[in-house]
Amino acid sequence: MKPGRNKKFRVAGLMSGTSADGVDVAVVDIDSRSVEVQEFKTYRYPRALRKRVLTLCESPASDPAEICHVNAVLGEVFAEAILRLCREKKLSLSSIELIGSHGHTLYHQPTGKRYKGKGLGSTLQIGEPSIIAERTGICTVADFRPRDMAAGGQGAPLVPYADHFLFSHPKRHRIIQNIGGIANLTWLTAGGSLDDVIAFDTGPGNMVIDAVVSRATKGKMQFDRNGKMAARGRIHEGLLKELLRDSYFRRRPPKSTGRERYGKTYVSLFLSRASKLKLAADDMAATATQLTAQTITEAYQRFLPRLPEEVILCGGGARNATLVKMLQKRLPAIRITTTSEYGIKLDTKEAVSFAILAYATIRGLCNNVPSATGAAQPVILGKIVPGR
Repeated sequence: MKPGRNKKFRVAGLMSGTSADGVDVAVVDIDSRSVEVQEFKTYRYPRALRKRVLTLCESPASDPAEICHVNAVLGEVFAEAILRLCREKKLSLSSIELIGSHGHTLYHQPTGKRYKGKGLGSTLQIGEPSIIAERTGICTVADFRPRDMAAGGQGAPLVPYADHFLFSHPKRHRIIQNIGGIANLTWLTAGGSLDDVIAFDTGPGNMVIDAVVSRATKGKMQFDRNGKMAARGRIHEGLLKELLRDSYFRRRPPKSTGRERYGKTYVSLFLSRASKLKLAADDMAATATQLTAQTITEAYQRFLPRLPEEVILCGGGARNATLVKMLQKRLPAIRITTTSEYGIKLDTKEAVSFAILAYATIRGLCNNVPSATGAAQPVILGKIVPGR
């Protein structure tokens, strides 16, 4: 199966982000020039499954039997998400010609441990693609990160290929700013090619905010809806200054990060320090939110050739009004908008991106961005599991 350059091809993209909320499913029609989103829905994980996934992500010595089992469980969950979407939207399953699945990142260590005298990066995404292909009968491309890492890259970020496809502009310098669990940016030079793209993880997005809010409210709130807690709170400048000393923020790209750095241990240190300072829950939320806003904007100033004309937000953090106001305050001369203005809804873009990556893979196109990941050369990402 190799789609023609100008033939419309229907692809489903699957994504489970660092927050482990559920699986996003996007069905798109794509050719070499454009993408049209046909359907999208997020299917939330049952609470017990989400807890199992997060425990595996945050445990330094996870049980191999549990990893093996949850890998298969997520394969079933991902497959059922596609089947449910087709049933609910009365969409013919047979009309979908390809699936691109990111899976769920269990662990990501881009700099790696030593092997035969040199660093060997590694990454692990679960959500067994063979199960997805078997249950749906559709050819599935998955496990996109390892090939880039084999070529010397960090295996992240992967979405810059899709960002360039969707949002490059002949005259405007743009940043596509995703604020999911982790925040990551893609710099698109006006009129530039893929070789001009700069992309990296800036640091925590919603991950620290959500965890701080959940633990500060003893589980009554799982996240700060619309940033209301942060809006009521006061930023503690001393604690913020301590948090900003984290060496990751000053490390030059290529770079990527995740729950292994900004997960449970990091949040526990945040809360321990906040408790000693006797901060109220709203003040904790405000400080955590400012941490995200400031690390994003400082990354622009430190690592990009110039500031853009436009910042285009996506991900759940774009719905946090207080976070967006903090960004705008730090970037007063820059237009801040969202991908929704360009036809890609906020929560849709990452699933759409993996549909685009799978489409490129099946066409035999290199779809990593070495300038973003640090890979030695362009490569074709993903493992292909044939359908029936």
